Amino acid sequence: MEQDVVQRVKADPNYQKLVKTRSRYGWMLAWAMMIVYYGFTALNAFDKPFMAAKIGDGVMSRGVPLGLAVIVFTVAITGIYVRRANREFDALTEAIHKNASAEAKKEAA
Repeated sequence: MEQDVVQRVKADPNYQKLVKTRSRYGWMLAWAMMIVYYGFTALNAFDKPFMAAKIGDGVMSRGVPLGLAVIVFTVAITGIYVRRANREFDALTEAIHKNASAEAKKEAA
């Protein structure tokens, strides 16, 4: 019985769309995060004079706001993912669940 449900879910076009879209979107955001994070790390490692340069007449270096920008970027892309998941991915998941439940009820009858 469980294998039948699994096969029906896997065959559902909504499931295939969900897996493809969510995976592609997740990887896109992961790559964006890696570029930002490793770019910041590479600047720290390979361009210390740039990161240590003071901003204006104060004591703050460029590295501090850039580090803060990395943190803000992380929070922002998390929010972007959650927003899309709540709107699109949850709707697809609900449609998959309804289709699987409806088909299970048909077979039980």
